[in-house]
Amino acid sequence: MSDRINALMKALEKDPNNPLGLYGLALEFFKEGRYEDAIVYLKKYLSVYDDQGAAYRTLAQAYINVGDIEQAIETYERGIEQARKYNHPTMAEEFRQEIERLKTMI
Repeated sequence: MSDRINALMKALEKDPNNPLGLYGLALEFFKEGRYEDAIVYLKKYLSVYDDQGAAYRTLAQAYINVGDIEQAIETYERGIEQARKYNHPTMAEEFRQEIERLKTMI
């Protein structure tokens, strides 16, 4: 395990809902190709902090990488809801386009 992952896991031991720790750990796992681990931490992050559009994008990409296209679509759909809720129309449109692209893969 990388030093970054170890440091982030230690930080989360002290504060399990630390947004920087949750998101940072998810990104480190994603970069290492540990998509299942990334999914776990991204889902936890989004259950507490739902205004991070990039987290929905990364979660959807992680699902794509493990072959779960339907879950990726559902994640983008939730991302669209949150993007609209927090007034991010460009991101909502980006996610809509990704959904259309993914639908051609099923």
